[in-house]
Amino acid sequence: MNFIRQISRHFSPGPAEKPVSRMKISNLTRQTVLADCVEVADHGATRRRGLLGRDALPAGEGLWIVPCESVHTFFMKFPIDLVYLDRNKKVKKVRSSVPPWRLSACLSAHSIIELASGTIEMTQTRRGDVLEFYSNDLPALKFGGSPNG
Repeated sequence: MNFIRQISRHFSPGPAEKPVSRMKISNLTRQTVLADCVEVADHGATRRRGLLGRDALPAGEGLWIVPCESVHTFFMKFPIDLVYLDRNKKVKKVRSSVPPWRLSACLSAHSIIELASGTIEMTQTRRGDVLEFYSNDLPALKFGGSPNG
């Protein structure tokens, strides 16, 4: 196989690449919506890419990285808010307006939500809050929260 073909296969999506799923995330504790359109980064390519290459992250959008306990903002062009979660979708830590060229971690976290800067302040999301996830791909399918609804 020639060199160009190898390179193009490395960067182009292959047939086995998983489609991007999107979620809506609500803060049950505060009765607020963190974001309506959150991409899920739960496999290698999407986790490595993250938000890199974007010029901005509009309000209402985000990226949920699963599993994850630390992120960096190297090469990013804008600040972001970070929400660290445990396996039960309980907030372990929040960081607001993290600028480019920073590292952030919470070693007890299971996943991280990257959101538009200002989201944490607007929704008053705090440590200890419980979040609920709804799939935008399958109507009325809930993730997290109580088993009764």
